[in-house]
Amino acid sequence: MTHFVQVGEVRVAFDRDGDGPPLMLMHGAEASRQMFSALVPLLSKHFTVIAYDQRDCGETEGPERAPTLADLANDAQLLIKALGLKRAHVFGSSFGGRVAQALALLHPRAVDHLVLGSTWPLPRPYEELCPDARRLGELRRDLPGTAEELATWFFPEAFLKQRPELRRVFATARPASTRSARRGATVQTTIERGVADIVAPTLVLAGELDRVVPPSVTLAMAGRIRGADAVLLPAIGHVTAMQAPEVLAHHIVRFLQPEGAKA
Repeated sequence: MTHFVQVGEVRVAFDRDGDGPPLMLMHGAEASRQMFSALVPLLSKHFTVIAYDQRDCGETEGPERAPTLADLANDAQLLIKALGLKRAHVFGSSFGGRVAQALALLHPRAVDHLVLGSTWPLPRPYEELCPDARRLGELRRDLPGTAEELATWFFPEAFLKQRPELRRVFATARPASTRSARRGATVQTTIERGVADIVAPTLVLAGELDRVVPPSVTLAMAGRIRGADAVLLPAIGHVTAMQAPEVLAHHIVRFLQPEGAKA
């Protein structure tokens, strides 16, 4: 059941499932909280899982201006507070990992433990770290005609053979709109502080076959965050929450609740 809560100037749509320590999920750039539909039931056995839509995504609408990454981090902090929580564990995937980093840097008291999946480090821009950024941008601009090729960037070919319907998952992308333009501008923003200043206990996860964010980019973050753990996930692409939710849930539970992983 969808819930809504007023968070500053934004009416945020979210789902809350399970019982236990709070765990907030942050989706990627073109996604919504629905990308976690297979993951939430696995995590809600251990946590109170909060999956929400960021501004200009899913059912959350924002003011008619492009928010910054700092705005999204502030939204997350205010959402935690609005739900009556002091802090929460946070998992961010892809651009959601950038939002999670920003939250941990700008509002460190709001973050308990941090899990970063398939993402790239603040404050550096995506285009600087990912050599194929230009081609990926071309594929996105030329949708829906490029939907099947774009799918191979987000999911490994072997997985697409098992789930052929995902080859057209990007074919339903909405035509360019003011909302999508705002979202695109938001993804380009950053903050001045860098990943090395994160103080929350952190786990970094990367898919071995990720073409969107090379695993070397993601894993290198662990070396810059004090005490961080890093795991390379074999045969997994960019969208771990959809391709291998059981694997992702195992690593999240193992990191956040070691005793739960043994149960």
